[in-house]
Amino acid sequence: MRRTDERVGFPAMSGAAWGNGSVRRARVRGCLLGGAIGDALGNPVEFLSLAGIRRAHGEQGVRGLTAEEDGVTGRITDDTQMTLFTAEGLIRAHSRAMAKGIGGAETAVIRHAYLRWLDTQNHPAPPARGGEDLVRTGWLREQPWLYARRAPGNACLTGLTDGHTPDPRAPLGRPGPVNTDSKGCGTVMRSAPFGLTGGPADESFGLAARCAQITHGHPTGAYAAGALAAVVAHLLEGDSLPGAVLRAMELLARHPGHQETSAALRAAFELAGRGAPSAEKVESLGAGWVAEEALAIAVYCALVLPRADQVGEALLLSVNHSGDSDSTGAVCGNLLGAHHGDVHLPPSWLVRTEGRAVIAEVADDLSLEFEHAVEWPAGRYPGC
Repeated sequence: MRRTDERVGFPAMSGAAWGNGSVRRARVRGCLLGGAIGDALGNPVEFLSLAGIRRAHGEQGVRGLTAEEDGVTGRITDDTQMTLFTAEGLIRAHSRAMAKGIGGAETAVIRHAYLRWLDTQNHPAPPARGGEDLVRTGWLREQPWLYARRAPGNACLTGLTDGHTPDPRAPLGRPGPVNTDSKGCGTVMRSAPFGLTGGPADESFGLAARCAQITHGHPTGAYAAGALAAVVAHLLEGDSLPGAVLRAMELLARHPGHQETSAALRAAFELAGRGAPSAEKVESLGAGWVAEEALAIAVYCALVLPRADQVGEALLLSVNHSGDSDSTGAVCGNLLGAHHGDVHLPPSWLVRTEGRAVIAEVADDLSLEFEHAVEWPAGRYPGC
């Protein structure tokens, strides 16, 4: 075991500060697995209108995991793929900082993780072992099921080829140099793990926002990613869903140019207090193709159906609309899973979700790294 009381480059967290470790680990697993379930629910209907969804599945829309045209059920998309590589990047960045005694390379290490994801989009299978550079190694990249294109966003693909590593100390609110006008939901759908490290919400917010600018330059894309990370960080600490959202909004308000993201969250929060949920209310928040709309839809669905026995209904609400159903479902699942833990995820959906064993393993590794700073077996999370 490495020492855990003097971490460099990440917020100091003693074992005691993690409180009930089993509860936290359940929330970390719940966040990643819940996101995957929501992703899989929304995947088959992502490009359908609400009317089209109802024609295909009945007036109530999708009521569970449905098969795609090739008969496969429970298939995840690039949303879950990139979320896993975000988590892997966080593990490797923290492990590197502990081993070398220096921090400050988090945005570079996260970008390297996204380059490993990009390899899964550009190659049919994992490479043969031997001869890879450090950036291109690690056990997650060797999972064959991740080598599949599931309609990844263009900004994510093109942004990673640009070579930009955001300055971890740069002030927020300025347009980034990569895809400067893009605020697509590719920033927010991958950013929940930034809130799962056990550190302060404002630091989770900042790192998520800066890493969003690896691929998307619009400040709203960065702020939406940061806001999700902050909400997740508060939920990990045991806050309520309304409390976590309000605290994230308070944090947002400190930053220049926050208004677009703040307005979307405010609209979601107020809408949740206006009676019974409906697909039409979801659609009043937008379609979810851009970051602040995807976040708002997910937040609304989590707030309006917040109880543990309503997780399934909330996830269904988050995907039955005309828009980016898999991304809104994924983010809603991140929130509900972080709040309730994996034990309250619908088991009949969980067991059919693609890659669930690997997703749970990454979640547990994330908890272990930030709780205990373990020594990993050679090659599992090499420093880069």
